[in-house]
Amino acid sequence: MNWDSVVDWLDAFQAGPWDTPIRIALIAIIAIIASKLSTVAINKMVRRATNKNEKLNIADLRNATDTEELSEELLENRITQRAHALGSLAHSGAVILIWSVAIMMIMTELGLNIGPLLASAGVLGVVIGFGAQTLVADYLAGISMTLEDQLGIGDVVDCGVVLGTVEEVALRYTRIRDFYGVVWYVRNGTISYIANQSQGWTYALVDLALDYNADLEKVRTVIDGEGQRIAKDASYDAVFMDPPVYAGVEEARGDAIVVRVMAKVVPDQQFVAARLLRERIKGALDAAGLHIPLTQIQIVEERSNNDTP
Repeated sequence: MNWDSVVDWLDAFQAGPWDTPIRIALIAIIAIIASKLSTVAINKMVRRATNKNEKLNIADLRNATDTEELSEELLENRITQRAHALGSLAHSGAVILIWSVAIMMIMTELGLNIGPLLASAGVLGVVIGFGAQTLVADYLAGISMTLEDQLGIGDVVDCGVVLGTVEEVALRYTRIRDFYGVVWYVRNGTISYIANQSQGWTYALVDLALDYNADLEKVRTVIDGEGQRIAKDASYDAVFMDPPVYAGVEEARGDAIVVRVMAKVVPDQQFVAARLLRERIKGALDAAGLHIPLTQIQIVEERSNNDTP
């Protein structure tokens, strides 16, 4: 093989008109590969973090007396939610960084001088400050919410716009699916507050209307007794953390008196717990002869003077 001819051919190839398009294609391919590798690496780190996380046995926390210690233990067990949220954020940042570098390299291959562009970064920052304030605000809000563990993927949150489950936390938006199955894309900069129902523990509240003349002491005894039976039922270990209790009278109406039942429950289980409470408490009250009053409407028929009796 004549190496001199090979070198001459390579020099001629580089000097040809197709050299620049090939370089641009190579830069794009490398950027694509780098994006894929970053995604694989981030997903691997997320899996490693979640696999190291010991699954908390909720049954061991039932009937805990120290509420502060209980909250701390539950919050420390949020490694999975935080890992997925940080992974989603890191993926967005890596893609933006990789393609920003690739675009600048492509501009250089096209003969564009990016030196003045980089030198005018200060002016560009001022322009961005005035022209893209909402975009910058979204990015900063997304980073701060994730780093501060205000929410994580899988959390049930109320951000003022929608109540639902967090499916994705990106730099610019948070994707939330509400309980009707509708997907909401909420800009991070517009989220003024987050009510997270998946951190620590939460309450399930159930209001029941009973006959106005019902014996409230008997009502208390029945509800607390049923709450103790629920607490001893192992099938509810993943739902209730404390025995449901009679909280008191919530409302007094002309036709009924409304009592409230409350229970400390596992995060994300407040709706399930409320349905279970209504079913179990209603059955216990019915068995004790305490029933929900029926609303009766009396219809009076008016007759005119010409009507015969």
